[in-house]
Amino acid sequence: MNIYDTIVAQSTAYGESAIAIIRLTGKDAIKIANKVFPNKDLNKVKSHTIHFGDIIHKDEVIDEVLVSVFKAPNSYTKENLIEISCHGSSYIIKKIITITINLGARIANKGEFTFRSFINGNMDLSQAEAVADIISSNSKNSHKLAINHIKGVFSNKIKELRKDLIDFSSLLELELDFSEEDVEFANRKKLNETVNEIIDYSDIIIDSFKLNNVIKDGINIIILGKPNVGKSTILNALLNEEKAIISDIPGTTRDIIEDTITIGGNIVRFIDTAGIRNTIDKIEKIGIEKALKKTKEASIILYIIDLNVSNIKSIKSELESNFLKDKNILIIGNKGDLKIKDDVKTYFKNKKHLIISGIKEKDVLKLKKLIENYINLNLIREESSIMINERHYQLLKKVKDSLLNVKNNIKNKSNTDLLAMDVKYALNYLGEITGEITNDEILGNIFSKFCIGK
Repeated sequence: MNIYDTIVAQSTAYGESAIAIIRLTGKDAIKIANKVFPNKDLNKVKSHTIHFGDIIHKDEVIDEVLVSVFKAPNSYTKENLIEISCHGSSYIIKKIITITINLGARIANKGEFTFRSFINGNMDLSQAEAVADIISSNSKNSHKLAINHIKGVFSNKIKELRKDLIDFSSLLELELDFSEEDVEFANRKKLNETVNEIIDYSDIIIDSFKLNNVIKDGINIIILGKPNVGKSTILNALLNEEKAIISDIPGTTRDIIEDTITIGGNIVRFIDTAGIRNTIDKIEKIGIEKALKKTKEASIILYIIDLNVSNIKSIKSELESNFLKDKNILIIGNKGDLKIKDDVKTYFKNKKHLIISGIKEKDVLKLKKLIENYINLNLIREESSIMINERHYQLLKKVKDSLLNVKNNIKNKSNTDLLAMDVKYALNYLGEITGEITNDEILGNIFSKFCIGK
């Protein structure tokens, strides 16, 4: 792609709408806009101003529009940038874009506006990738992660750590220049401290990768329990719709039923499963196997116990099951509106397990609040305020491996050339994260995932 061309694209979603926005950016953006917007000379107006008038071509009025003017370098792309807000008719949009192309613009490639923002120094590569995350964010917390990323929370720290490492790299290179003199310019103790700091930070971010994907894509909560404990009733109540069939007949749910809602700013995916029991029914057995397999993918298990028919011995036996060990689990006593044995009620209260009735709205609200609090206390951590993608994750793992080699070489008092080599590797991987070191193939892959108008 030629980054000096003037490009044009629709930035709002395709389809009929009240308003659409068409973007032009490049050295001829204002010149082209002036040819179709005769109401005012846009060269003479201030940047970051909006102007009302008509788009006119060959004496034909195309539409009444608002034209926003952003002059270089104070724009998203750091070039002259024009945004035309027109009516959302597909005819009008195509007509305006066609006219601008005939006047010298070309259709933008996927992500080319953001690519220009990156290539012109308005943001680094990591921040550019966060633009796509903002567009796709579908909950409060996934949006918060993307905002933190685009503000540079992650990339600024990476740049800071990389700068410290560059200083040591320079000193190590100096040592190599004076190898015959057997001098040591890079303090090994301080280098080791810097390496430890980068490794510690990498560990935090690597560990948060899986959690951030959960926040971004949805927290899986699987509903487990014996047949007829009210799992489907609770699912329907949580979703506020009749998603699952409710029946007194054991084994009604034989397949996985799931749907999503938002709880406390997070997308939560509830999964109803077949009741866990010994059975000779082949189809029900398959459903139970699927349920147990799903527990491995779940962030939280909502384990439901029927308080009306349970006793202490059976409850303890259930909760000691292998498939519940080492899991994030919430024990819920259901059918609390019916008769419950005193020792069962006492046991649940002592354990601080929630007692509800799945048919009572106020109890379902209590359950939602319990889930929200559990997520905030056990899943959402401070370090999870940083979002990374698969590319960053793999690069940070390489950074860590390289720096572990550096630590080992320092410990073994290895030659300077080995230290310098691994420090260089780590610097390159850190630079790839922010785009300070990159290539056309990486850039093409990243920006091809964007929409045309972004």
